[in-house]
Amino acid sequence: MIAVKFKFKKTFNVLLACLTALPLMLTPTQASAASDATINLSSEKQLIKGFGGINHPVWIGDLTPAQRDTAFGNGQNQLGFSILRISVDPNRSNWSREVDTAKRAIEQGALVFASPWNPPSDMVETFNRNGDTNAKRLRYDKYAAYAQHLNDFVTYMKDNGVNLYAISVQNEPDYAHDWTWWTPQEILRFMKENAGSIQNTKVMAPESFQYLKNISDPILNDPQALANMDILGAHLYGTQVNNFAYPLFKQKGAGKELWMTEVYYPNSDSNSADRWPEALEVSHHMHNAMVEGDFQAYVWWYIRRQYGPMKEDGTISKRGYNMAQFSKFVRPGYLRVDATKNPDTNTFVSAYKGDNKVVVVAINKGTSATSQRFVLQNGNASTVSSWVTDSSRNLASGAPINVSNGAFTAQLPAQSVTTFVADITGPGSGNTSGTTYEAETGTTLTDAVVETIYPGYTGSGYVNFNALTNSAIQWNNINNATSGTKNVKFRYALESGTRNLDVYVNGNKVISNTPFSATGSWSTWGEKTIQVPMNSGTNTIRVVTTGTEGPNIDNITVTAS
Repeated sequence: MIAVKFKFKKTFNVLLACLTALPLMLTPTQASAASDATINLSSEKQLIKGFGGINHPVWIGDLTPAQRDTAFGNGQNQLGFSILRISVDPNRSNWSREVDTAKRAIEQGALVFASPWNPPSDMVETFNRNGDTNAKRLRYDKYAAYAQHLNDFVTYMKDNGVNLYAISVQNEPDYAHDWTWWTPQEILRFMKENAGSIQNTKVMAPESFQYLKNISDPILNDPQALANMDILGAHLYGTQVNNFAYPLFKQKGAGKELWMTEVYYPNSDSNSADRWPEALEVSHHMHNAMVEGDFQAYVWWYIRRQYGPMKEDGTISKRGYNMAQFSKFVRPGYLRVDATKNPDTNTFVSAYKGDNKVVVVAINKGTSATSQRFVLQNGNASTVSSWVTDSSRNLASGAPINVSNGAFTAQLPAQSVTTFVADITGPGSGNTSGTTYEAETGTTLTDAVVETIYPGYTGSGYVNFNALTNSAIQWNNINNATSGTKNVKFRYALESGTRNLDVYVNGNKVISNTPFSATGSWSTWGEKTIQVPMNSGTNTIRVVTTGTEGPNIDNITVTAS
């Protein structure tokens, strides 16, 4: 069963490996002059949830205690993974086999999510799919029972010390030669009618094998199905980089997470984990997933395998060290920030911030070393540390690099990946310049409307409460690198009098009847700042009228207190 899956996917990836190897073979030996790589610390992109892989003890055996620490520890000779994927076995008697590694991963700060390949056998039927009379699908009269099966797994894991971050509806419903097929319409039905009954964890869908949008578009276009989906999961087997972007998700997916939940790249050849420079393609693939796809998580297939980040003897492979150049330094809760993604033909750069640090990952796929200048905007640093993986080194630390006038220059060895880390000061360090969230974009409105009547607003309009008690605006995607007290500055207008709003953070009321005083006219915009507690990661802020009206709200700006 597994071999069939690998054979099919390997066809995609061997072809890709050949294509991606061509630039390396054709690269001239002379280094070209690179453009500056500009890092704008105030231009924030997606919130990073982490990096990791799957442990599948039923198929290939469990990670040993030492291997668990190698995978999820972040010390020397450890991968620093922060996400573990596990399987929801159709046989409940196998569930206990997932517990030990999951508990250890959580102890070391990792998130754990689960994916099913098949429902229990009594919920499955065979059908004729394009001539295959043995194709399997979930019986239509068992959708509610299947949702309860997923609930039961969540409960079992919780009772055994593992709080799942999320559970998926189905692994690769559109590539199910050895498991259960789902059509886009069947997934949509389950998401609308049954996914809402899954409790105490986030719900992930649809985990398409090749990030085919035809199976996720219907979810995004259906308000009820979308409300029941917390994470859009996708696999990238053979997916071309120009298909990594998902405009419809950007349009409809406010408040939802976007995860890449399975891949091996560029192939699954036996004992291929240490091939160089082939292993460099792993970090380049991760770069594209973060920069071109805006994914918040990157999850490999098997953690321990002869082509994986950890070899069968438990040691980290070249592929693993390429992953570690991200996973050890770009930690959960960090934000990707804007960077010049391709300053030279064979140079690729991404940047992240969190914990008052900036992390820059630079890949040189060329056959010659290159000198690269990095420029920090909206923040500064004094010195930069670095770690490099190339043909002969694995996460080797380099000498400190001085920063002068907000810039530093570094040598990127031939066919290498280098991670730079610096403590930052200035507006970019703690996001003191703030992130502004418009009231009319990425929000959920209750008895409130978007207007453009009065001038002076930012964005595409402002929100007017409809003279009703319990009218509300909810911002669904407030991202923070760290937890703690945050300043929330409202830009609003109110012609006369005082109007009060209740303030909720993540569903909990934190301030009652906070007053908004008059600004003098509906086209005079004032500001009011409150302080509220928030978590690291994604938060919601909701303001609700307590009388019969509220001020017109233009936007909020969130900063560290």
